[in-house]
Amino acid sequence: MSNGQNETGRREMTGAEMVVQALKDNGVQHIFGYPGGAVLPIYDEIFQQDDVEHILVRHEQGAGHAAEGYARSTGKAGVMLVTSGPGATNAVTPLQDALMDSIPLVCITGQVPTTLIGSDAFQECDTVGITRPCTKHNWLVKDVNDLARTLHEAFHVATTGRPGPVVVDIPKDVQFARGIYTPPQTAPRTSYHPQVQGSLESIKEAVALLAGAKRPIIYSGGGVINSGLEASHLLRELVELSGFPITSTLMGLGAYPASGKNWLGMLGMHGTYEANMAMHDCDVMLCIGARFDDRITGRLDAFSPGSKKIHIDIDPSSINKNVHVDIPIIGDVAHVLEDLVRLWRATVKADKKALYPWWEQIAKWRARDSLAFKTNDDVIMPQYAIQRLYELTKHRETFITTEVGQHQMWAAQHFHFDKPNHWMTSGGLGTMGYGLPAALGVQIAHPDALVIDIAGDASIQMCIQEMSAAVQYEAPIKIFILNNQYMGMVRQWQQLLHGNRLSHSYTEAMPDFVKLAEAYGGHGIRCDKPADLDDAIKEMISVNKPVIFDCRVANLANCFPMIPSGKAHNEMLLPDEATDEAVANAIDAKGRELV
Repeated sequence: MSNGQNETGRREMTGAEMVVQALKDNGVQHIFGYPGGAVLPIYDEIFQQDDVEHILVRHEQGAGHAAEGYARSTGKAGVMLVTSGPGATNAVTPLQDALMDSIPLVCITGQVPTTLIGSDAFQECDTVGITRPCTKHNWLVKDVNDLARTLHEAFHVATTGRPGPVVVDIPKDVQFARGIYTPPQTAPRTSYHPQVQGSLESIKEAVALLAGAKRPIIYSGGGVINSGLEASHLLRELVELSGFPITSTLMGLGAYPASGKNWLGMLGMHGTYEANMAMHDCDVMLCIGARFDDRITGRLDAFSPGSKKIHIDIDPSSINKNVHVDIPIIGDVAHVLEDLVRLWRATVKADKKALYPWWEQIAKWRARDSLAFKTNDDVIMPQYAIQRLYELTKHRETFITTEVGQHQMWAAQHFHFDKPNHWMTSGGLGTMGYGLPAALGVQIAHPDALVIDIAGDASIQMCIQEMSAAVQYEAPIKIFILNNQYMGMVRQWQQLLHGNRLSHSYTEAMPDFVKLAEAYGGHGIRCDKPADLDDAIKEMISVNKPVIFDCRVANLANCFPMIPSGKAHNEMLLPDEATDEAVANAIDAKGRELV
Protein backbone atom coordinates (compact mmCIF):
# COMPACT_ATOMS: atom_id res chain seq x y z
CA MET A 1 0.00 0.00 0.00
CA SER A 2 1.25 3.52 -0.72
CA ASN A 3 1.85 6.12 1.95
CA GLY A 4 -1.21 7.97 0.68
CA GLN A 5 -4.54 7.72 2.46
CA ASN A 6 -7.20 5.49 0.85
CA GLU A 7 -10.96 5.81 1.02
CA THR A 8 -11.24 4.43 4.56
CA GLY A 9 -8.49 6.59 6.01
CA ARG A 10 -6.16 3.60 6.38
CA ARG A 11 -2.55 4.31 5.53
CA GLU A 12 0.92 3.00 6.18
CA MET A 13 3.16 4.59 8.81
CA THR A 14 5.56 3.73 11.62
CA GLY A 15 4.36 2.80 15.08
CA ALA A 16 5.69 6.10 16.44
CA GLU A 17 3.73 8.00 13.81
CA MET A 18 0.65 6.00 14.77
CA VAL A 19 0.94 7.15 18.37
CA VAL A 20 0.96 10.82 17.40
CA GLN A 21 -1.79 10.35 14.81
CA ALA A 22 -3.97 8.52 17.35
CA LEU A 23 -3.51 11.38 19.80
CA LYS A 24 -4.69 13.85 17.16
CA ASP A 25 -7.62 11.67 16.11
CA ASN A 26 -8.76 11.33 19.72
CA GLY A 27 -8.77 15.09 20.23
CA VAL A 28 -5.64 15.34 22.38
CA GLN A 29 -4.13 18.83 22.53
CA HIS A 30 -1.64 18.39 25.38
CA ILE A 31 0.45 15.50 26.64
CA PHE A 32 2.58 15.43 29.79
CA GLY A 33 5.75 13.42 29.69
CA TYR A 34 9.43 12.77 30.21
CA PRO A 35 11.66 11.26 27.50
CA GLY A 36 13.88 8.18 27.67
CA GLY A 37 15.50 5.67 25.36
CA ALA A 38 12.46 3.43 24.92
CA VAL A 39 10.21 6.28 23.70
CA LEU A 40 12.66 8.30 21.58
CA PRO A 41 10.95 7.35 18.29
CA ILE A 42 7.70 8.81 19.63
CA TYR A 43 9.46 11.94 20.84
CA ASP A 44 11.02 12.33 17.40
CA GLU A 45 7.55 12.35 15.87
CA ILE A 46 6.27 14.81 18.48
CA PHE A 47 9.11 17.15 17.51
CA GLN A 48 8.00 17.17 13.88
CA GLN A 49 4.41 18.36 14.44
CA ASP A 50 2.57 21.22 16.16
CA ASP A 51 -0.93 19.87 16.76
CA VAL A 52 -0.18 18.16 20.10
CA GLU A 53 1.80 20.19 22.62
CA HIS A 54 4.14 18.24 24.87
CA ILE A 55 4.63 19.53 28.43
CA LEU A 56 7.98 18.45 29.85
CA VAL A 57 7.61 17.65 33.54
CA ARG A 58 10.50 16.97 35.91
CA HIS A 59 9.38 13.56 37.21
CA GLU A 60 7.02 10.93 35.82
CA GLN A 61 4.81 11.16 38.91
CA GLY A 62 4.38 14.83 38.05
CA ALA A 63 3.30 13.87 34.51
CA GLY A 64 0.54 11.66 35.89
CA HIS A 65 -0.80 14.18 38.40
CA ALA A 66 -0.65 16.97 35.80
CA ALA A 67 -2.66 14.78 33.43
CA GLU A 68 -5.13 14.11 36.28
CA GLY A 69 -5.57 17.83 36.95
CA TYR A 70 -6.04 18.42 33.23
CA ALA A 71 -8.65 15.66 33.04
CA ARG A 72 -10.57 16.64 36.17
CA SER A 73 -10.84 20.29 35.12
CA THR A 74 -11.83 19.62 31.49
CA GLY A 75 -13.75 16.34 31.55
CA LYS A 76 -11.41 15.02 28.85
CA ALA A 77 -8.82 12.26 29.13
CA GLY A 78 -5.45 13.31 30.49
CA VAL A 79 -2.49 11.82 28.62
CA MET A 80 1.02 11.01 29.82
CA LEU A 81 4.06 9.57 28.04
CA VAL A 82 6.93 7.88 29.89
CA THR A 83 9.80 5.58 29.11
CA SER A 84 10.32 1.97 30.17
CA GLY A 85 11.53 0.68 33.53
CA PRO A 86 11.70 3.49 36.11
CA GLY A 87 9.61 5.73 33.86
CA ALA A 88 6.77 3.24 34.09
CA THR A 89 7.22 2.45 37.78
CA ASN A 90 7.23 6.16 38.63
CA ALA A 91 3.81 6.34 36.97
CA VAL A 92 2.29 3.79 39.35
CA THR A 93 1.31 6.35 42.02
CA PRO A 94 -0.72 8.61 39.70
CA LEU A 95 -2.23 5.54 38.03
CA GLN A 96 -3.51 4.24 41.37
CA ASP A 97 -4.59 7.75 42.31
CA ALA A 98 -6.61 8.01 39.10
CA LEU A 99 -8.09 4.56 39.66
CA MET A 100 -9.29 5.43 43.16
CA ASP A 101 -10.79 8.77 42.07
CA SER A 102 -12.16 7.62 38.68
CA ILE A 103 -10.05 9.99 36.56
CA PRO A 104 -9.71 9.23 32.82
CA LEU A 105 -5.97 8.87 32.21
CA VAL A 106 -4.19 7.38 29.19
CA CYS A 107 -0.61 6.41 29.99
CA ILE A 108 1.67 5.48 27.08
CA THR A 109 4.84 3.70 28.12
CA GLY A 110 7.89 2.64 26.18
CA GLN A 111 9.17 -0.92 26.46
CA VAL A 112 12.37 -2.70 25.46
CA PRO A 113 12.27 -4.39 22.02
CA THR A 114 10.08 -7.48 21.85
CA THR A 115 13.15 -9.70 21.31
CA LEU A 116 14.54 -8.56 24.68
CA ILE A 117 11.36 -8.85 26.78
CA GLY A 118 12.03 -11.26 29.62
CA SER A 119 15.84 -10.98 29.39
CA ASP A 120 16.28 -8.37 32.15
CA ALA A 121 17.36 -5.87 29.53
CA PHE A 122 18.40 -2.34 30.45
CA GLN A 123 15.41 -0.40 31.84
CA GLU A 124 13.09 -3.37 31.44
CA CYS A 125 10.21 -4.11 33.78
CA ASP A 126 6.95 -6.01 33.49
CA THR A 127 4.86 -2.89 32.97
CA VAL A 128 1.58 -4.67 32.25
CA GLY A 129 2.09 -6.93 35.26
CA ILE A 130 2.99 -4.07 37.58
CA THR A 131 0.14 -1.82 36.43
CA ARG A 132 -2.60 -4.44 36.13
CA PRO A 133 -3.91 -3.83 39.69
CA CYS A 134 -3.80 -0.03 39.33
CA THR A 135 -5.43 0.42 35.92
CA LYS A 136 -8.87 -0.11 34.48
CA HIS A 137 -7.18 -2.06 31.65
CA ASN A 138 -3.74 -2.30 30.06
CA TRP A 139 -2.16 -3.62 26.88
CA LEU A 140 1.27 -4.75 25.64
CA VAL A 141 1.33 -4.18 21.87
CA LYS A 142 3.62 -6.62 20.07
CA ASP A 143 2.35 -6.12 16.50
CA VAL A 144 2.41 -2.67 14.90
CA ASN A 145 -0.81 -3.48 13.04
CA ASP A 146 -2.61 -3.77 16.39
CA LEU A 147 -1.29 -0.45 17.68
CA ALA A 148 -3.82 2.03 16.27
CA ARG A 149 -6.82 -0.06 17.29
CA THR A 150 -5.37 -0.50 20.78
CA LEU A 151 -4.77 3.23 21.25
CA HIS A 152 -8.31 4.09 20.17
CA GLU A 153 -9.68 1.41 22.48
CA ALA A 154 -7.57 2.81 25.33
CA PHE A 155 -9.24 6.21 25.02
CA HIS A 156 -12.66 4.56 24.85
CA VAL A 157 -12.09 2.47 27.97
CA ALA A 158 -10.57 5.37 29.93
CA THR A 159 -13.43 7.78 29.25
CA THR A 160 -16.58 5.63 29.23
CA GLY A 161 -18.41 3.90 32.05
CA ARG A 162 -16.68 4.62 35.33
CA PRO A 163 -13.64 6.62 34.08
CA GLY A 164 -10.19 5.44 35.00
CA PRO A 165 -6.55 5.02 33.98
CA VAL A 166 -5.27 2.74 31.21
CA VAL A 167 -1.76 1.83 30.05
CA VAL A 168 -0.54 1.07 26.53
CA ASP A 169 2.95 -0.45 26.64
CA ILE A 170 4.79 -0.18 23.29
CA PRO A 171 8.11 -1.97 22.63
CA LYS A 172 10.72 0.11 20.84
CA ASP A 173 10.85 -2.11 17.75
CA VAL A 174 7.08 -1.72 17.34
CA GLN A 175 7.59 2.05 17.33
CA PHE A 176 10.05 1.68 14.42
CA ALA A 177 8.03 -0.93 12.51
CA ARG A 178 5.72 0.05 9.67
CA GLY A 179 2.09 -1.01 9.55
CA ILE A 180 -1.42 0.06 8.67
CA TYR A 181 -3.00 2.87 10.67
CA THR A 182 -6.77 2.73 11.10
CA PRO A 183 -8.65 5.86 12.23
CA PRO A 184 -11.02 5.57 15.20
CA GLN A 185 -14.18 5.37 13.08
CA THR A 186 -12.82 2.42 11.06
CA ALA A 187 -11.18 0.56 13.95
CA PRO A 188 -12.97 -2.55 15.27
CA ARG A 189 -15.37 -1.64 18.05
CA THR A 190 -14.29 -2.61 21.53
CA SER A 191 -16.25 -5.20 23.47
CA TYR A 192 -16.46 -2.78 26.41
CA HIS A 193 -20.01 -1.41 26.53
CA PRO A 194 -20.90 -0.08 29.99
CA GLN A 195 -24.56 0.23 30.90
CA VAL A 196 -25.62 3.88 30.84
CA GLN A 197 -29.42 3.66 31.02
CA GLY A 198 -30.83 2.77 34.41
CA SER A 199 -33.71 0.37 34.94
CA LEU A 200 -36.91 2.38 34.53
CA GLU A 201 -38.73 0.14 37.01
CA SER A 202 -36.04 0.72 39.63
CA ILE A 203 -36.14 4.47 39.01
CA LYS A 204 -39.94 4.47 39.44
CA GLU A 205 -39.52 2.57 42.69
CA ALA A 206 -36.92 5.11 43.83
CA VAL A 207 -39.19 8.06 43.02
CA ALA A 208 -42.01 6.51 45.04
CA LEU A 209 -39.73 5.93 48.02
CA LEU A 210 -38.30 9.45 47.87
CA ALA A 211 -41.75 11.01 47.54
CA GLY A 212 -42.83 9.45 50.83
CA ALA A 213 -39.72 10.37 52.79
CA LYS A 214 -40.03 12.47 55.94
CA ARG A 215 -36.30 12.83 56.61
CA PRO A 216 -34.63 12.49 53.19
CA ILE A 217 -31.07 13.32 52.20
CA ILE A 218 -29.17 13.36 48.92
CA TYR A 219 -25.60 12.11 49.20
CA SER A 220 -23.67 13.02 46.03
CA GLY A 221 -20.17 12.07 44.93
CA GLY A 222 -17.54 12.44 42.26
CA GLY A 223 -19.61 10.36 39.85
CA VAL A 224 -21.90 13.35 39.34
CA ILE A 225 -18.97 15.45 38.17
CA ASN A 226 -17.56 12.63 36.04
CA SER A 227 -20.91 12.32 34.27
CA GLY A 228 -20.61 15.86 32.91
CA LEU A 229 -22.23 19.26 33.30
CA GLU A 230 -25.68 17.92 32.45
CA ALA A 231 -25.56 15.66 35.51
CA SER A 232 -24.79 18.64 37.77
CA HIS A 233 -27.65 20.62 36.23
CA LEU A 234 -30.05 17.71 36.75
CA LEU A 235 -28.89 17.27 40.36
CA ARG A 236 -29.63 20.91 41.05
CA GLU A 237 -33.03 20.57 39.40
CA LEU A 238 -33.86 17.55 41.57
CA VAL A 239 -32.92 19.41 44.75
CA GLU A 240 -35.07 22.38 43.72
CA LEU A 241 -38.05 20.18 42.85
CA SER A 242 -37.88 18.03 45.96
CA GLY A 243 -36.70 20.53 48.55
CA PHE A 244 -34.37 17.84 49.94
CA PRO A 245 -31.16 18.64 51.81
CA ILE A 246 -27.94 17.66 50.00
CA THR A 247 -24.44 16.82 51.10
CA SER A 248 -21.40 15.65 49.19
CA THR A 249 -18.19 13.70 49.42
CA LEU A 250 -14.80 15.36 49.09
CA MET A 251 -14.71 14.42 45.39
CA GLY A 252 -18.21 15.72 44.69
CA LEU A 253 -17.76 19.32 45.80
CA GLY A 254 -19.15 21.78 43.28
CA ALA A 255 -21.75 19.51 41.69
CA TYR A 256 -24.32 21.34 43.84
CA PRO A 257 -23.42 24.97 44.67
CA ALA A 258 -22.10 25.65 48.14
CA SER A 259 -24.19 28.83 48.06
CA GLY A 260 -27.36 26.79 47.53
CA LYS A 261 -29.99 27.00 50.26
CA ASN A 262 -30.22 23.19 50.60
CA TRP A 263 -26.47 22.66 50.99
CA LEU A 264 -25.36 21.03 54.24
CA GLY A 265 -21.64 21.08 53.52
CA MET A 266 -19.32 18.13 53.06
CA LEU A 267 -19.93 14.95 55.01
CA GLY A 268 -17.58 12.35 56.43
CA MET A 269 -14.65 12.25 58.81
CA HIS A 270 -14.10 16.02 58.65
CA GLY A 271 -17.55 16.96 57.38
CA THR A 272 -20.03 19.31 59.01
CA TYR A 273 -22.09 18.35 62.02
CA GLU A 274 -25.37 18.97 60.18
CA ALA A 275 -24.36 16.81 57.19
CA ASN A 276 -23.26 13.87 59.30
CA MET A 277 -26.19 14.04 61.70
CA ALA A 278 -28.64 14.23 58.79
CA MET A 279 -26.98 11.19 57.22
CA HIS A 280 -27.30 9.31 60.51
CA ASP A 281 -30.95 10.22 61.18
CA CYS A 282 -32.42 10.22 57.65
CA ASP A 283 -35.19 7.82 56.68
CA VAL A 284 -34.39 7.75 52.93
CA MET A 285 -30.91 8.25 51.46
CA LEU A 286 -30.31 8.86 47.77
CA CYS A 287 -26.65 8.11 47.00
CA ILE A 288 -25.63 9.46 43.58
CA GLY A 289 -22.23 8.61 42.13
CA ALA A 290 -20.52 7.83 45.42
CA ARG A 291 -19.18 4.54 46.77
CA PHE A 292 -19.79 4.51 50.56
CA ASP A 293 -16.10 5.01 51.30
CA ASP A 294 -14.92 4.35 54.85
CA ARG A 295 -14.12 8.05 55.38
CA ILE A 296 -17.81 8.73 54.67
CA THR A 297 -19.54 5.92 56.51
CA GLY A 298 -17.64 5.77 59.76
CA ARG A 299 -18.47 2.53 61.58
CA LEU A 300 -20.42 0.44 59.07
CA ASP A 301 -22.73 -1.27 61.55
CA ALA A 302 -23.81 2.15 62.85
CA PHE A 303 -24.09 3.87 59.46
CA SER A 304 -27.51 5.48 58.94
CA PRO A 305 -29.18 2.57 60.74
CA GLY A 306 -32.84 3.44 60.13
CA SER A 307 -32.77 4.48 56.50
CA LYS A 308 -33.81 3.03 53.16
CA LYS A 309 -31.00 3.48 50.68
CA ILE A 310 -31.04 4.14 46.92
CA HIS A 311 -27.72 3.88 45.08
CA ILE A 312 -27.09 5.23 41.57
CA ASP A 313 -23.72 4.18 40.13
CA ILE A 314 -22.36 3.21 36.73
CA ASP A 315 -19.99 0.66 38.25
CA PRO A 316 -21.87 -2.56 39.14
CA SER A 317 -19.03 -3.59 41.47
CA SER A 318 -19.77 -0.59 43.71
CA ILE A 319 -23.33 -1.73 44.40
CA ASN A 320 -23.63 -3.47 47.81
CA LYS A 321 -19.83 -3.55 48.07
CA ASN A 322 -19.62 -1.71 51.40
CA VAL A 323 -23.22 -0.93 52.31
CA HIS A 324 -26.32 -2.94 51.41
CA VAL A 325 -28.84 -0.80 49.55
CA ASP A 326 -32.58 -1.25 49.02
CA ILE A 327 -32.83 0.05 45.44
CA PRO A 328 -29.71 -0.27 43.27
CA ILE A 329 -29.72 1.58 39.94
CA ILE A 330 -26.83 0.81 37.59
CA GLY A 331 -26.31 3.52 34.98
CA ASP A 332 -24.70 6.82 34.11
CA VAL A 333 -25.70 9.54 36.57
CA ALA A 334 -26.88 11.98 33.89
CA HIS A 335 -29.07 9.38 32.17
CA VAL A 336 -30.57 8.12 35.43
CA LEU A 337 -31.20 11.63 36.81
CA GLU A 338 -32.86 12.63 33.56
CA ASP A 339 -35.37 9.80 33.97
CA LEU A 340 -35.74 10.39 37.70
CA VAL A 341 -36.44 14.13 37.29
CA ARG A 342 -38.88 13.46 34.44
CA LEU A 343 -40.81 10.89 36.49
CA TRP A 344 -40.78 13.14 39.55
CA ARG A 345 -42.31 15.99 37.55
CA ALA A 346 -44.93 13.67 36.08
CA THR A 347 -45.98 11.77 39.21
CA VAL A 348 -45.05 13.66 42.39
CA LYS A 349 -46.81 16.64 43.90
CA ALA A 350 -44.15 17.61 46.38
CA ASP A 351 -45.39 18.94 49.71
CA LYS A 352 -42.35 20.81 50.94
CA LYS A 353 -44.20 21.74 54.12
CA ALA A 354 -44.03 18.08 55.10
CA LEU A 355 -40.25 18.53 55.35
CA TYR A 356 -40.46 21.50 57.76
CA PRO A 357 -39.84 19.39 60.89
CA TRP A 358 -36.78 17.86 59.21
CA TRP A 359 -35.40 21.26 58.22
CA GLU A 360 -36.06 22.55 61.75
CA GLN A 361 -33.95 19.73 63.13
CA ILE A 362 -31.22 20.45 60.57
CA ALA A 363 -31.31 24.14 61.61
CA LYS A 364 -30.60 23.09 65.21
CA TRP A 365 -27.60 21.07 64.05
CA ARG A 366 -26.40 23.98 61.91
CA ALA A 367 -26.61 26.25 64.94
CA ARG A 368 -23.74 24.30 66.50
CA ASP A 369 -21.50 26.04 63.90
CA SER A 370 -19.22 23.03 63.63
CA LEU A 371 -16.64 24.84 61.47
CA ALA A 372 -16.10 27.62 64.02
CA PHE A 373 -12.59 28.37 65.23
CA LYS A 374 -10.93 30.84 67.57
CA THR A 375 -9.26 33.76 65.84
CA ASN A 376 -6.04 35.36 66.98
CA ASP A 377 -4.67 38.82 66.19
CA ASP A 378 -1.07 37.65 66.51
CA VAL A 379 -1.05 34.44 64.48
CA ILE A 380 -2.79 33.38 61.28
CA MET A 381 -5.24 30.56 61.89
CA PRO A 382 -5.23 28.15 58.91
CA GLN A 383 -9.03 28.28 58.60
CA TYR A 384 -8.89 32.08 58.46
CA ALA A 385 -6.25 31.92 55.73
CA ILE A 386 -8.55 29.75 53.57
CA GLN A 387 -11.52 32.03 54.25
CA ARG A 388 -9.60 35.12 53.14
CA LEU A 389 -8.27 33.29 50.08
CA TYR A 390 -11.85 32.41 49.14
CA GLU A 391 -13.23 35.90 49.68
CA LEU A 392 -10.50 37.49 47.56
CA THR A 393 -10.83 35.02 44.67
CA LYS A 394 -14.52 34.03 44.59
CA HIS A 395 -15.41 36.52 41.85
CA ARG A 396 -12.73 35.17 39.50
CA GLU A 397 -12.55 31.99 37.44
CA THR A 398 -10.64 30.10 40.13
CA PHE A 399 -9.52 26.48 40.16
CA ILE A 400 -8.24 24.91 43.38
CA THR A 401 -5.94 21.93 43.72
CA THR A 402 -4.60 20.62 47.01
CA GLU A 403 -1.93 18.45 48.45
CA VAL A 404 -3.02 16.01 51.21
CA GLY A 405 -3.41 16.61 54.91
CA GLN A 406 -4.98 19.14 57.26
CA HIS A 407 -4.80 21.93 54.68
CA GLN A 408 -6.80 19.72 52.27
CA MET A 409 -9.63 19.33 54.78
CA TRP A 410 -9.59 23.02 55.73
CA ALA A 411 -9.79 23.88 52.02
CA ALA A 412 -12.78 21.56 51.58
CA GLN A 413 -14.48 23.08 54.63
CA HIS A 414 -13.82 26.78 54.07
CA PHE A 415 -13.38 27.29 50.32
CA HIS A 416 -16.81 27.13 48.73
CA PHE A 417 -17.42 25.74 45.24
CA ASP A 418 -20.43 26.70 43.16
CA LYS A 419 -19.34 24.97 39.94
CA PRO A 420 -18.14 21.46 39.13
CA ASN A 421 -14.64 20.71 37.82
CA HIS A 422 -13.05 23.53 39.83
CA TRP A 423 -11.84 21.37 42.75
CA MET A 424 -8.98 18.94 42.16
CA THR A 425 -7.77 16.85 45.07
CA SER A 426 -6.50 13.35 45.80
CA GLY A 427 -9.40 11.69 47.59
CA GLY A 428 -9.16 7.93 47.57
CA LEU A 429 -5.38 7.45 47.62
CA GLY A 430 -4.52 10.59 49.58
CA THR A 431 -1.37 11.33 47.59
CA MET A 432 1.00 13.90 49.02
CA GLY A 433 2.60 15.79 46.13
CA TYR A 434 -0.54 15.74 43.99
CA GLY A 435 -1.42 19.43 44.11
CA LEU A 436 1.47 21.21 42.41
CA PRO A 437 1.62 19.09 39.23
CA ALA A 438 -2.19 18.94 39.16
CA ALA A 439 -2.22 22.75 39.23
CA LEU A 440 0.21 22.74 36.29
CA GLY A 441 -2.17 20.51 34.34
CA VAL A 442 -5.16 22.71 35.18
CA GLN A 443 -3.29 25.87 34.16
CA ILE A 444 -2.25 24.35 30.83
CA ALA A 445 -5.91 23.51 30.18
CA HIS A 446 -7.17 26.94 31.37
CA PRO A 447 -4.38 29.44 30.62
CA ASP A 448 -6.43 32.52 31.58
CA ALA A 449 -7.82 31.18 34.86
CA LEU A 450 -6.50 31.64 38.39
CA VAL A 451 -5.12 28.28 39.56
CA ILE A 452 -4.15 27.85 43.21
CA ASP A 453 -2.58 24.85 44.90
CA ILE A 454 -3.51 24.94 48.58
CA ALA A 455 -0.56 23.09 50.10
CA GLY A 456 1.12 22.00 53.28
CA ASP A 457 4.78 22.58 54.04
CA ALA A 458 5.44 18.81 54.03
CA SER A 459 3.34 17.79 51.01
CA ILE A 460 4.64 20.54 48.75
CA GLN A 461 8.16 19.14 48.95
CA MET A 462 7.08 15.81 47.41
CA CYS A 463 6.85 17.23 43.85
CA ILE A 464 8.36 20.69 44.28
CA GLN A 465 10.50 20.17 41.17
CA GLU A 466 7.46 20.81 38.97
CA MET A 467 7.92 24.52 39.79
CA SER A 468 10.54 24.33 37.07
CA ALA A 469 7.99 23.07 34.55
CA ALA A 470 5.55 25.82 35.56
CA VAL A 471 8.22 28.46 34.97
CA GLN A 472 9.25 26.92 31.63
CA TYR A 473 5.69 26.93 30.29
CA GLU A 474 4.82 30.32 31.82
CA ALA A 475 2.01 28.73 33.83
CA PRO A 476 1.37 31.29 36.62
CA ILE A 477 0.14 28.81 39.24
CA LYS A 478 -0.07 29.99 42.84
CA ILE A 479 1.15 27.67 45.60
CA PHE A 480 -0.48 28.75 48.86
CA ILE A 481 1.34 26.91 51.65
CA LEU A 482 -0.25 26.67 55.10
CA ASN A 483 3.10 26.35 56.83
CA ASN A 484 2.76 24.97 60.36
CA GLN A 485 6.20 23.30 60.44
CA TYR A 486 4.59 19.87 60.88
CA MET A 487 3.12 17.02 58.90
CA GLY A 488 -0.11 18.37 60.31
CA MET A 489 -2.51 15.46 59.98
CA VAL A 490 0.13 12.97 61.15
CA ARG A 491 0.85 15.20 64.14
CA GLN A 492 -2.87 15.51 64.92
CA TRP A 493 -3.34 11.73 64.96
CA GLN A 494 -0.21 11.28 67.07
CA GLN A 495 -1.66 13.76 69.55
CA LEU A 496 -5.07 12.10 69.65
CA LEU A 497 -4.11 8.43 69.45
CA HIS A 498 -0.48 8.03 70.45
CA GLY A 499 -0.06 9.98 73.65
CA ASN A 500 1.23 13.09 71.87
CA ARG A 501 4.44 11.25 70.96
CA LEU A 502 5.32 13.25 67.85
CA SER A 503 7.45 10.69 66.06
CA HIS A 504 9.09 12.27 63.00
CA SER A 505 6.16 14.57 62.19
CA TYR A 506 8.15 17.77 62.73
CA THR A 507 10.47 19.04 60.01
CA GLU A 508 13.61 20.58 61.45
CA ALA A 509 15.24 21.60 58.15
CA MET A 510 12.48 23.53 56.41
CA PRO A 511 13.58 25.33 53.24
CA ASP A 512 13.21 29.06 52.77
CA PHE A 513 10.22 28.91 50.43
CA VAL A 514 10.68 32.49 49.24
CA LYS A 515 14.24 31.82 48.16
CA LEU A 516 13.17 28.49 46.69
CA ALA A 517 10.56 30.23 44.52
CA GLU A 518 13.17 32.72 43.34
CA ALA A 519 15.67 29.94 42.64
CA TYR A 520 13.18 28.36 40.23
CA GLY A 521 12.50 31.71 38.58
CA GLY A 522 9.19 32.29 40.31
CA HIS A 523 8.00 34.80 42.89
CA GLY A 524 8.11 34.26 46.66
CA ILE A 525 5.90 35.78 49.37
CA ARG A 526 5.93 35.25 53.13
CA CYS A 527 3.23 36.35 55.55
CA ASP A 528 2.84 35.67 59.28
CA LYS A 529 0.46 38.39 60.48
CA PRO A 530 -3.33 38.31 60.04
CA ALA A 531 -3.36 42.05 59.37
CA ASP A 532 -1.03 41.62 56.39
CA LEU A 533 -2.75 38.61 54.86
CA ASP A 534 -5.19 40.31 52.46
CA ASP A 535 -2.52 42.48 50.86
CA ALA A 536 -0.20 39.49 50.51
CA ILE A 537 -2.93 37.42 48.81
CA LYS A 538 -3.67 40.32 46.44
CA GLU A 539 0.03 40.48 45.57
CA MET A 540 0.05 36.72 44.89
CA ILE A 541 -2.90 37.07 42.52
CA SER A 542 -1.42 40.04 40.68
CA VAL A 543 1.94 38.44 39.87
CA ASN A 544 1.94 36.91 36.38
CA LYS A 545 4.33 34.06 37.13
CA PRO A 546 4.44 31.02 39.39
CA VAL A 547 4.24 32.04 43.05
CA ILE A 548 5.10 30.25 46.28
CA PHE A 549 3.25 31.89 49.17
CA ASP A 550 4.66 30.89 52.56
CA CYS A 551 1.70 31.51 54.87
CA ARG A 552 2.92 30.92 58.43
CA VAL A 553 -0.03 29.60 60.43
CA ALA A 554 -0.65 28.39 63.98
CA ASN A 555 1.59 25.39 64.49
CA LEU A 556 -0.67 23.14 66.54
CA ALA A 557 -4.15 23.86 65.16
CA ASN A 558 -6.23 20.71 64.75
CA CYS A 559 -8.76 19.97 62.05
CA PHE A 560 -12.28 19.68 63.47
CA PRO A 561 -15.03 18.56 63.37
CA MET A 562 -13.88 14.99 63.24
CA ILE A 563 -15.36 11.52 63.45
CA PRO A 564 -12.80 9.36 65.27
CA SER A 565 -12.01 6.12 63.47
CA GLY A 566 -14.37 3.35 64.50
CA LYS A 567 -17.11 5.78 65.51
CA ALA A 568 -20.51 6.61 64.03
CA HIS A 569 -21.72 9.87 62.49
CA ASN A 570 -23.48 10.91 65.69
CA GLU A 571 -20.27 10.56 67.70
CA MET A 572 -18.44 13.52 66.16
CA LEU A 573 -15.88 15.62 67.99
CA LEU A 574 -16.69 19.32 67.57
CA PRO A 575 -14.18 22.15 68.06
CA ASP A 576 -15.75 23.33 71.32
CA GLU A 577 -15.80 19.77 72.69
CA ALA A 578 -12.30 18.73 71.69
CA THR A 579 -10.66 18.85 75.09
CA ASP A 580 -8.06 16.22 75.92
CA GLU A 581 -10.61 14.47 78.17
CA ALA A 582 -13.28 14.47 75.47
CA VAL A 583 -10.83 13.09 72.93
CA ALA A 584 -9.78 10.34 75.30
CA ASN A 585 -13.39 9.40 75.97
CA ALA A 586 -14.31 9.46 72.29
CA ILE A 587 -11.54 7.18 71.12
CA ASP A 588 -11.70 3.69 72.56
CA ALA A 589 -9.61 0.61 71.95
CA LYS A 590 -11.66 -0.37 68.90
CA GLY A 591 -11.13 3.09 67.44
CA ARG A 592 -7.38 2.75 67.89
CA GLU A 593 -7.41 -0.56 66.04
CA LEU A 594 -9.26 0.93 63.08
CA VAL A 595 -7.03 3.96 62.45
